[in-house]
Amino acid sequence: MNQTRMFLLFAWLMVATLLWMAWDKEQAPALPATTTSTTVPAVAPVDASGVPGMAAVPTGSVPGAGPAATATTPAAAAVTVRTDVLEVVLDGGEVRQADLLTYPSTADEDSAPVRLFAQDAANYFVAQSGWVSQTGAAPSHQSGFALDRSALPAGADFKLDPGEEQVVVPFTWTGPDGVSIRRTYTFGRGDYAVQVRDEVVNGSGAPWQGFVYRQLSRVPRALQKSGPLSVEQYSFQGAAWFGAGEYDKRKYDDFIDDGPLNLQVTGGWIAMLQHHFFGSWIPQADQPALYTLKMVDGRYVIEAKGPSFSVAPGTNATTTARLWVGPKLVANIQSQQVPGLERAVDFSSFSPMATLAGWLFWVLAKLHGMLGNWGWAIVGLVVLLKLVMFPLSTAQYKSMAKMRKFQPRMAQLKERYGDDRQKLQSAMMELYKKEKINPVGGCLPLLVQMPVFLALYWMLSESVELRHAPWILWIQDLTARDPYFVLPVINVALMWATQKLNPMTGVDPMQAKMMQFMPIVMGVMFAFFPAGLVLYWVTNAGLGLLQQWWMVRKYSEEPVKA
Repeated sequence: MNQTRMFLLFAWLMVATLLWMAWDKEQAPALPATTTSTTVPAVAPVDASGVPGMAAVPTGSVPGAGPAATATTPAAAAVTVRTDVLEVVLDGGEVRQADLLTYPSTADEDSAPVRLFAQDAANYFVAQSGWVSQTGAAPSHQSGFALDRSALPAGADFKLDPGEEQVVVPFTWTGPDGVSIRRTYTFGRGDYAVQVRDEVVNGSGAPWQGFVYRQLSRVPRALQKSGPLSVEQYSFQGAAWFGAGEYDKRKYDDFIDDGPLNLQVTGGWIAMLQHHFFGSWIPQADQPALYTLKMVDGRYVIEAKGPSFSVAPGTNATTTARLWVGPKLVANIQSQQVPGLERAVDFSSFSPMATLAGWLFWVLAKLHGMLGNWGWAIVGLVVLLKLVMFPLSTAQYKSMAKMRKFQPRMAQLKERYGDDRQKLQSAMMELYKKEKINPVGGCLPLLVQMPVFLALYWMLSESVELRHAPWILWIQDLTARDPYFVLPVINVALMWATQKLNPMTGVDPMQAKMMQFMPIVMGVMFAFFPAGLVLYWVTNAGLGLLQQWWMVRKYSEEPVKA
């Protein structure tokens, strides 16, 4: 296989894929803006060992509208909690607003922090949790819980002061029959996982039965388009979940059309993902839950219903969960020790590609730890990959150099046999065999490197660690495009120089013209790529050009004449 044709095919496939992705975004159906309540068909109750007898969870956004709330317990007043990384507004049943204090919305110095959870209609995204009882009253996420001041020290302001490691916010609900539920939110220093603990205390004279539900409700966020190939447009936006050892997800466009979700899980999680950030409920690992999807008032909801409890008089029952509110920080996510939670960093839908991207990020993070700069870490990663693939690339360049050396003889064969392609191919194969030239030697390294290139693209695009990270001089944000197009221009020059070293024997005039325009096409495309990705390509192309130039000098020598 001619390596020039292989490179041409690879480059055009890349361009075609990106153009298709852009077209697909334009053709996607508009998201529903209905204000009427729509739900996925009701799921069947699970067996008695799971979450039996589940009733419908309260819907709607008006406090007190839920059938499980009591008339004498209005919605709790909202309180504001501030730690070193989060500022959260919540009441007993809903986390209404969450600002990520260490992540500015833009690269500007005076930028406000990223607001992940919000109440306004255009950016609505909240986490909710409540109870449903089949035997009596229960608090919903809409009303019932009240701040328990008796459990707080005098003057508590829910702010993490120096020397403190956590902030605790207690709520209670007391039913008319003596059943109470105590809910505690615990925020830790430097922690994006909020601990949520519920304790049911049955002070009545009869058994109380009910189940807890936890859900995330949101509208799709408006994407910040910085160009036709903006990475954020291609990052996954929608619901995701993990259960029974399997990771799955669903885009907003397919939320209802792909059918209801009815999955019983023990030890999983649910989430709403967006570029660089996500919210997730992580139920207690040893308690079952039923995962469902639905739409309510034009909002997309993923829900974990359960576990269910039967609490005898004079006894209590406890259930806990973690609510992740924050960035897709790989190290922090791994520290939660939750199976599959690392898949929230959505490197790829294809599991092997996601695994490869995860390995590459691990290496990149180690390099950052040594070099202290994500841009130089990318350069270091390219150097390491070049060393690993050195034998393959050497074979590729050696084959190309030898073919360059025998170009005059190949050209003479083509002139001799003219349009008789069968005889020409036979003569070429005889020449390859005699001179020990491997015609596919230049193709195999490209095929091997393709998965690496794709994995690097998604890894560098998805990694929040690189968000707004500077490199040098004019590159002050590796996730934004090069403001002066310096790196794309350098990449065009490197591609053109590399092209001049490639033998064009056997390439018809049309292919040759396409190859001549390829550096310009790729340069225009890369002009809209994040600077970190272009830096990778420039470094890779520069090192490849040096290696190829050396191999040409070593193996080409003087052209072999016929």
